[in-house]
Amino acid sequence: MLLPYDEAGSGPAVVLLHARPADRSMWRDHLPRLAAAGYRAIALDLPGYGEAVLPDGHGAEPAQDVLSTLDQLGAGRFSLVGNSLGALVALQTAATAPERVEGLVLIGYRPHDQPATEGLDLAWHRERTALAARDLEGAVRVAVETWLGPKASPEIRTHAARMQRGNLLLRQAHGEPPRATDPDLAGLRPLASRTLVAVGEHDLPDFSTGGRALADAIGASGPVVAPSAAHLVPLEQPKWLCVLLQGFLTQPAGQTAA
Repeated sequence: MLLPYDEAGSGPAVVLLHARPADRSMWRDHLPRLAAAGYRAIALDLPGYGEAVLPDGHGAEPAQDVLSTLDQLGAGRFSLVGNSLGALVALQTAATAPERVEGLVLIGYRPHDQPATEGLDLAWHRERTALAARDLEGAVRVAVETWLGPKASPEIRTHAARMQRGNLLLRQAHGEPPRATDPDLAGLRPLASRTLVAVGEHDLPDFSTGGRALADAIGASGPVVAPSAAHLVPLEQPKWLCVLLQGFLTQPAGQTAA
């Protein structure tokens, strides 16, 4: 499956993978910044999100679609930057083709087998209840309230709502996308010196816990805390994140981010 994509710039490839409530447009402010810094920035819609409508019977792991798309784009080696679902798919991609990965930046990660806190369970329940009542806009409001921080601007809230609304409509029309499986993190330890974990200051505690466990399991740096952001760090803090990426991706292997 060739995934829809946006790209900008030339140089080392940096692949941007979005969160579950989002699509590739969450990276629109990052593309010109990374291009200006000398990177080829590639933002993908993951299967079943944004414009990536799933073909009938498609059951491939998302990482396979990511790798197939990058093959077609001629990106042999690359760094992966993923938020939430995107972090999981980045890990899955790195586990599938570690020889192609230059770096990993993983934001807002939580493994499937980690017990959910009361706050996360409540958010899921509120979304399911709204959808069961055919209240699409209610489900969208739950997502905006849950995944954005208190200082998110009206423009950011509108953008987040538009992405989530589009994904929910896509799901109603075509069903749930394939679920990415959690990889064996111990197998990713060779990438430890090129892996950075981050979490939003106002994210649910599930993702701080998941981020710490991820960094410990791989031996990675972090978690670095993104100020004034919740779960959708790239949407709320694009400038901060681009500065972090440039500093981390250009440093010699084995050093940690400041």
